[in-house]
Amino acid sequence: MAVLEILQYPNKKLRARSSEVHVFDSTLHTLLEDMHETMLARKGIGLAAIQVGIPKRILIINLPQGEEGTQHPEDCLEIINPVITHTEGSILWREGCLSVPEFYEEIERHANLTLAYQDRHGESKMLQASELLSVAIQHEIDHLNGVLFVDKLSMLKRKKFEKEFKKALKSEG
Repeated sequence: MAVLEILQYPNKKLRARSSEVHVFDSTLHTLLEDMHETMLARKGIGLAAIQVGIPKRILIINLPQGEEGTQHPEDCLEIINPVITHTEGSILWREGCLSVPEFYEEIERHANLTLAYQDRHGESKMLQASELLSVAIQHEIDHLNGVLFVDKLSMLKRKKFEKEFKKALKSEG
């Protein structure tokens, strides 16, 4: 397993629309394992393949459990070719992103959803999600469609983000 490089905003590859997965083999399994190791190393709860430069409809989510917020490998959801089949309600959630480090903002999302997807072996699955899991799934699916959470900000908040981003770039350089 390996820790992969995560593409950072404003990398243009993050705007690519990811293509469907048709081959469920050891190469895919290795990618899923590397993505999981990368996500944990960066203290994330979700990661889309495009964030590590692979434009495929693959995402993983591993929500922290219990008081300590432990992320157990057996709780990691490997979601391939996801399709949201039903949504209801709305929820505001403070989101961050491994591709947009150090920036957090409230985003409105669907509170509940039903998801159709395939697992690492190509088996069809269905999942009901609410609260943080629903938010995380929507955030990662946005990545598969070339959308970042900052794209969902109001014009005022977007300008604030751009200003903070430019300021952070100057302090690094």
